[in-house]
Amino acid sequence: MPLNDKVSQAVLAIQQATNWQDKYRQIMLVGKVLAPLNETFKVEAAQVKGCESQAWLYHYQEADKHFFCADSDSRIVKGLIAILLDATHGKTSAEITSFDLERYFSHLGLSGQLSPSRTNGVTALANAIKQFAAT
Repeated sequence: MPLNDKVSQAVLAIQQATNWQDKYRQIMLVGKVLAPLNETFKVEAAQVKGCESQAWLYHYQEADKHFFCADSDSRIVKGLIAILLDATHGKTSAEITSFDLERYFSHLGLSGQLSPSRTNGVTALANAIKQFAAT
C-alpha cells in the first residue's frame, strides 16, 4: 500500500519553506494527512519506546519491501512520523538500512530546529523502523 501522495507533497513543502515557522506549520499539516490508527491498535506492545509523546508503529512486509502504519497523540510527532514514513515506507531492507536520519533532516532544513526530546523521539522511531527492516 503506497503512502498518500499528499504526504510526499507536504514533505516537499517542508523542504521549500523558507523559515522555521513555516516548516513547523507544514510539519503539523503533514501529520493531518497521515491516516489515524484505530484506537484498538494503540496498545503498549506497539508503542515506540524513547518518545516523550505516545507513538505507535506497525510493520508488514511484502516481498522485499517494508510498509508501516504509525500514529501519535502529538500533532508535531505525528508530522515527524509522516516525514519518516515518506522516506522509508515501501522501501527495501537495504534502502532502509542505509537511510541516514540526520542527513535527511538536514536536507529538509530541520536539523537543529527540533527540541532534544523530539529529536530523541524521532531517532527512536527511525531506529524502530530500521529494526523492523533488519528482521
